[in-house]
Amino acid sequence: MNRFALFALPLLAVALAGCSSTGTAPVVQAPVAAAPVVVQPVMPSSAQTVQQARLTTSVSSGFVDPAALALMTAKDSSEANSAQFYALQFGRPGAPRQWAGDKGTTGSVAVGPYVKVNQIDCRDFTHTVKINGADYVKKGTACREQNGNWNVVQGAA
Repeated sequence: MNRFALFALPLLAVALAGCSSTGTAPVVQAPVAAAPVVVQPVMPSSAQTVQQARLTTSVSSGFVDPAALALMTAKDSSEANSAQFYALQFGRPGAPRQWAGDKGTTGSVAVGPYVKVNQIDCRDFTHTVKINGADYVKKGTACREQNGNWNVVQGAA
């Protein structure tokens, strides 16, 4: 006999030992209750929330001096948007976030510490844009809404 036969025969005997061909009652399987299906609402991950908020934080909504905004290219605005969002979201007070756009346009965003106002996170900011040797400075306060978007609530040129 080979090894397989030596191993398989005892298992087959044990399996067949529980069978009986003399029983008269049919074997009926009891119904199996399925576990209830719980549908969870699809919530965006924190990374998705941050990404969406980054895309909707716009320097054209009060984060940059309007005179500078009129001179900025699409790339300038895109770089300024990104710097503004990341400075507000993750920046350390006193550590400006730098950005560079087209044709020598540069900028920086400095933020203050987080302050709670009616259970909402707010921060002071200073966004400086340098175009053709001229500095344009916008100071204000921005607050983060529940959806993650940052909006200017107070600003001065």
